[in-house]
Amino acid sequence: MLMEKEREKLIQYGKRLVDTNLTKGTGGNLSIFDRNNGYMAITPSGIDFYDIKKKDIVIMNLEGKVIEGNCVPSSEWQMHLIEYKNRTDINSVIHAHTTYSTVLSVLHKELPASHYMIAVAGKNVRCAEYATYGTKELAVNSFESMRDRNAVFLANHGLLAGSYNIENAFNIIEEVEYCSKIYCIAKSIGDPIVLPDSEMTLMASKFKSYGQVK
Repeated sequence: MLMEKEREKLIQYGKRLVDTNLTKGTGGNLSIFDRNNGYMAITPSGIDFYDIKKKDIVIMNLEGKVIEGNCVPSSEWQMHLIEYKNRTDINSVIHAHTTYSTVLSVLHKELPASHYMIAVAGKNVRCAEYATYGTKELAVNSFESMRDRNAVFLANHGLLAGSYNIENAFNIIEEVEYCSKIYCIAKSIGDPIVLPDSEMTLMASKFKSYGQVK
């Protein structure tokens, strides 16, 4: 079985998405890329995260060909592969239907630097132009809007994040959703104060050694 440890992590973090109320049912997908063999392990389409078994994980190459697995890969596989093809700093991608990030995505709004923890994703989180789920157009739109960032909102859809391992990709999902919640609540009361770019640049530097799994 190819990428057995990666399969186990995808199952583990898929369940964590559900357990932490970051998604529900089959909403979302996760992948890990092995740069040594050029293969991506990705969760299957339409299977509840608590029902996924190791044999259900699909192994694909960078051309989108299934190398191992009998299940249909996530419909968003192109959105994962485009990151691995073009971003050497990303080895894991997570997409989830988180509540407050999706609220901003249906408004086609970005998340500004209203809280310093947004720095895990960049100085803000942009919203990609809308495209139908599972299409190459959505993959391209998400990639373009996530340039020099580690997260992006998918218009009328949800949240996408990527990092050098799945632990930090999950951390980005958590923090962006938290910051989105704070921003939405604050916005209902008044106008949130946005931190300057200089402070976010400082935060990015500090976060290089702040409590993240290496």
